[in-house]
Amino acid sequence: MGAAFTNDLLAIIPDARGMRETTAVGLIFIDNFDEVMETVEDIGRPLLTALIDRQLGAYAQHHDGVIQKFEKDKYIFIFSQGMLRMMEESEFDVLEKIRNIDAGNKMPVTLSVGIGVGASDETLSRSMERARAAIDLALGRGGDQVLIKGPDKYYCFGGKTKEPETNSRVRARVKAYALSELIKESDSILVMGHKNPDMDCLGAAIGVNKIVSLHHKRCRIVLNEATAGIKLLYKRITALPEYEGDAFMKPDDALNFSDAATLVIVVDTHRPSLTECPELLKKSKKIVVFDHHRKCAEFIENPALNYHEPYASSTSELVTEMIQHLNAETAFEGAEADALLAGITIDTKNFALKTGAKTFETAAFLRRRGADSTRVRLLQQSDQKSYKEKTIAVNNAEFLNDNIAMSVCSGDVENPTLVTAQAADELLYITGVVASFVLCKFGDSVLISARSLGGINVQRIMEKLDGGGHQNAAGAQIKGRGLEDVKEELKSIIINA
Repeated sequence: MGAAFTNDLLAIIPDARGMRETTAVGLIFIDNFDEVMETVEDIGRPLLTALIDRQLGAYAQHHDGVIQKFEKDKYIFIFSQGMLRMMEESEFDVLEKIRNIDAGNKMPVTLSVGIGVGASDETLSRSMERARAAIDLALGRGGDQVLIKGPDKYYCFGGKTKEPETNSRVRARVKAYALSELIKESDSILVMGHKNPDMDCLGAAIGVNKIVSLHHKRCRIVLNEATAGIKLLYKRITALPEYEGDAFMKPDDALNFSDAATLVIVVDTHRPSLTECPELLKKSKKIVVFDHHRKCAEFIENPALNYHEPYASSTSELVTEMIQHLNAETAFEGAEADALLAGITIDTKNFALKTGAKTFETAAFLRRRGADSTRVRLLQQSDQKSYKEKTIAVNNAEFLNDNIAMSVCSGDVENPTLVTAQAADELLYITGVVASFVLCKFGDSVLISARSLGGINVQRIMEKLDGGGHQNAAGAQIKGRGLEDVKEELKSIIINA
């Protein structure tokens, strides 16, 4: 995103010489301080801390700035905005310098940096507000990156490493009990996911419904349409007695049902524009967000509760973890347990990607509660035409630099989003391929599914097309443009990345 920085942000900073008096504020957080220290012997910990402090101090001095530690893993960095040009030219190499520190630590130290910049007539406190917003976004995107917030836009550097798994169960327990209190004080409760829901979205919604039922209250799931990707699961769930009637609500009905006191729980997205009913977020004063995607510049502001963990495999994992903390002996219907396990299975590509110890522990809990892997496998079946189109897309793939696969999938299938995702997954099985991109023309939009084995951050590439996702799995939907036009732009972005 360096080009975007140079062209857009430097419009705010037209000349370094003329802006040296305008101050920028940076907040620097060490992402994994406690985890790294646990890997170092007691005698080496002071050395590691000193090396980090020394490296950050040298970086600040080199850019005529001042840095001050205010917690063991947090720093404030004050410098002139004119220095941003120099930092950008070095691609914020402080991230790499800190990663390369070796004091016997068995994992690299990573930083999140949030920088607030503004016009010359704005106050220092305004820059500090922007720095706080930028550091929150950097942490929500998995850390190891620099986020710069200008007057009306974010700019990102870094984000090349995989986000670390958080092993603390305290956070999940605190969030579970906070949710419990919100449920107890609410008379009407709605849960909704994103448009064109997938297995993880529906599975998480069903898990939230289970949490609400533990409090002897009723929850309605906002769903516009059971798309092809969730049709089989939806059919199984709606056959259960507790999901009869208005357990599922259309967006318009949910709007009529809700008021300012309604508790709205959003799952598997944090972007207002992607939810099934964005108007609900404006109507309700009590919103809860559960998501595992890396945070984007667009997000739901000021929720009553926000459990956003980019380390997690899926939102279904987060919700299941909360169920364990609230009542580990919860009785599930088989279809409910299958729904949560299906959400985890689909998002991890059958436990191949983004799986940590918690992922397997959560799957084991669901298995003990009645989930069946064979039934989950059946939920993933597709029709013959979709399978053939996926095979054709894989067969017709072209290769960039011999290690990036790109193909086009037909939109004349029941669920083009699912088929493009499956084709992108299949392309990673080809020897030497480290990333794959599959495009599909559907209606007035071009859909893109992007996958990576870790060497390439496909989230960053998709963000340049107004998409998003994870480092290893991302996507975009571009309206009003032709397939070939989008394909050529995507090629250009990949080549220049």
